[in-house]
Amino acid sequence: MTPAEIGYLNVLIDFALAEDLDDEGDVTSRATIPEELPGRAAFIARSAGVLAGINAAERVLKRVDPKVAFGPLREDGYGLSKGETFALVEGPIRSILLAERTALNFLQRLSGIATLTREYVNAVAGLPVKILDTRKTAPGWRLLEKYAVRMGGGTNHRIGLYDMVLIKDNHLAAIRNAEGRTANEIKTAIALARERFPNLRVEVEVESLEQLDRALAARPDVVLLDNMSTDQMCDAVARRNSTAPKILLEASGGVNLQTVRSIAETGVDRISVGALTHSAKALDIALDYVV
Repeated sequence: MTPAEIGYLNVLIDFALAEDLDDEGDVTSRATIPEELPGRAAFIARSAGVLAGINAAERVLKRVDPKVAFGPLREDGYGLSKGETFALVEGPIRSILLAERTALNFLQRLSGIATLTREYVNAVAGLPVKILDTRKTAPGWRLLEKYAVRMGGGTNHRIGLYDMVLIKDNHLAAIRNAEGRTANEIKTAIALARERFPNLRVEVEVESLEQLDRALAARPDVVLLDNMSTDQMCDAVARRNSTAPKILLEASGGVNLQTVRSIAETGVDRISVGALTHSAKALDIALDYVV
């Protein structure tokens, strides 16, 4: 994990523990279990999937109680089998139980994203295309969710609004409104972006082949093909190859596990998939007491 990802993780852990414990802590464990009673537990994958968040689980446990020993048996990015134990913990059982749900929430969410990403990556195996995420992330979780995408074999798109220029339909509509219907809003937008932020990559979204031709002439770094049919995408790739072969083409819209390979076979360079983060199902993971 990057320093920025670890920083966000630490903040989220504190928030998560605060909402779980309030001022009283784990009242059930306090009422029923002696304070220093030792115990052991195992993190087990109840479903097959890709592991992500092992660092998060360890940090949760250590944040609750530095005396808890955490023993990872697998690393993030590893393909777990159903029933596989991937980490062991040992220490005061009260502390383990207090940390259990928060640690599992991180593991299940991030492993679910990594698992879904791996399914998309496997679906386009053998083709020269990258699977990208989007900004459709849970508020506050973006860096961690994008980390999970990488663990699944995907590629991160821009992190936020600050690190890449992405000119979309509403930007173009605003320029048309300001400059009139005869304006070449794509050319104008790309020129303004290059002038204002010369060191950032520039991407522009198009919805038709006519717009694509205008975009290619204006020379952005990437053209986003929004909700085009596979026939249109094949045509777009041919036009790009003949006029501006260095410009990358990215497909978006209508992407799912049934369509992603046919989209990749058109020759586009990138496919962005919002579902990687906004629709991933949590991986079934448990923490079981070990006698």
